Amino acid sequence: MTSTAPETQRGQDAGDPLGEQPTSWQRRLRRFGHVPRPETPLRDRLDPPYTRPGRQVWSVLAVPPHVADRLVRWSGWGGPLLVTLVAGLLRFWRLDQPKAVIFDETYYAKDAWALVNQGYEGSWPKDVDKLILKDPSSVPIPTDPGYVVHPPVGKWIIGFGEQLFGFTPFGWRFMVAVLGTISVLLLCRIGRRLFRSTFLGCLAGLLLAVDGLHFVMSRTALLDLIVMFFVLAAFGCLVVDRDRSRRRLADALPVDEEGVLRPDARIAETLRLGWRPWRLGAGVMLGLAFATKWNGLYVLAAFGLMTVLWDVGARRTAGAARPYMAVLRRDLIPAFLSTVPVAIVTYIVSWTGWIVTDKGYYRNWAATEGKGSSWGWLPDWLRSLWHYENQVYDFHVGLTSGHTYESNPWSWLVLGRPVSYFYEEQTGCKESSTGKCAAEVLAIGTPLLWWLACFALAYVVWRWLFRRDWRAGAIACGVAAGWVPWFFYQERTIFLFYAVVFVPFLCLAVTMLLGAIVGPAAGTGARADLGLTSKDPTGERRRTLGAIAAGVLVLLIIWNFIYFWPLFTGTQIPEDLWRDRMWLDTWV
Repeated sequence: MTSTAPETQRGQDAGDPLGEQPTSWQRRLRRFGHVPRPETPLRDRLDPPYTRPGRQVWSVLAVPPHVADRLVRWSGWGGPLLVTLVAGLLRFWRLDQPKAVIFDETYYAKDAWALVNQGYEGSWPKDVDKLILKDPSSVPIPTDPGYVVHPPVGKWIIGFGEQLFGFTPFGWRFMVAVLGTISVLLLCRIGRRLFRSTFLGCLAGLLLAVDGLHFVMSRTALLDLIVMFFVLAAFGCLVVDRDRSRRRLADALPVDEEGVLRPDARIAETLRLGWRPWRLGAGVMLGLAFATKWNGLYVLAAFGLMTVLWDVGARRTAGAARPYMAVLRRDLIPAFLSTVPVAIVTYIVSWTGWIVTDKGYYRNWAATEGKGSSWGWLPDWLRSLWHYENQVYDFHVGLTSGHTYESNPWSWLVLGRPVSYFYEEQTGCKESSTGKCAAEVLAIGTPLLWWLACFALAYVVWRWLFRRDWRAGAIACGVAAGWVPWFFYQERTIFLFYAVVFVPFLCLAVTMLLGAIVGPAAGTGARADLGLTSKDPTGERRRTLGAIAAGVLVLLIIWNFIYFWPLFTGTQIPEDLWRDRMWLDTWV
């Protein structure tokens, strides 16, 4: 069977990323590192294989071949589960400490308790936190509605933990710790699929497990880690959807007499990819994200564009002469219906507790102040909800009151101004030269990881622009979706811990950089973990040195996490040691 693809598409299978001879601008870009894709079979370009450890590794460890094959098969889940176990032990260790209502737990823990018990948030009296910590059963749930400025999903999740373990610090932190732990497993599996390497996937999960900001947020009843979880889950769904849709394209393409898969313009432009449940799942996850906090809306827009561009790339690789037109005809409407309407419906359903009661804040607005509106044909609950959302939006954009720990998003990556969630000082501390001990919970990323991530992001952007690496583009999209929107609200009171939403993508960026430092295995060529090729005849020596360098960096990051452990957990230490950890003046 011969291919019906035009010659320009044949060129694409031969390694030219655009399916044609290099243009002048491409030749100029090569000065900055742009290279055409190496010759790779079309099936491997549509559905890349997973890398496997070389036999040399197992021979050094004296592992028999049949045992090695079994370990490789198990490692796809065994490795991520092992990393997740470590992350879970760290996050659940003394989860109830400090036994206090720290930072914004004063809002979300109480709102969650009211929500799961009566369907709407109540108006809590001031200074009730101490009574809750002393005897929560003696504190009645207020029936008067409370004005809240965030959607309910995150509080429902926090409240589920409170239903299981009571209205206590452990109870309101439990479910956040669960999601923080599961997110490590998700990143391991996403990284494995992204890089086609179990080792690199587990490395990405390990970096997330030892990131200070993710760790602190996993042990605090705030909403931002819950947003991060749903964003990461949505990203994972889209990556799986990408793999499956490209595999369907590959299976539909013709094979020539030599058994080689060939591009076909007609198939690439007309094939319907059918039911795509993983993209539907991404729509649900993104709906839950912005039903927790509204910044999830920006992620919905960014990921929606990203998945459409992935379809363009898939059809171009399969041989489409006009891939954008093909996507417009075959994929754009299904992609929209699978994400945007699904996310909106998910958001509205999340308000069910408020809808079915008649006591929620603004619940009866349509029947009172809003009576006689030209939109009166709509259900009262929908008009009341719309009015509520308008009021909340005005609150968010007008929130400019100063705060001690507010920061500008420009400073986030370098950890310019972390947030102190809890601080307690004790006098009479003999171990300290000042006679004082300090216990603090500081919401700050592991410094060496974040500072390395600055270089990793530069590498990712370079690799996306000049190597046309879709994985780098996906990572950059995840970071941009969680970070860039805050630059439009720089006059607003915002905090560093909002950055937890894109921390997993920082870990993926660092993993990609470390993979490049290690380099490809000898003879793997284009099928190496990161698609790198090496012309160095001493490739094994280069790889050994790269592995040592990458290993040292990972060990330094782990050491840095251990060093800052007291500031992540509120462990009491002498004030001298506490000050030693204040590396920048702005951290105090």
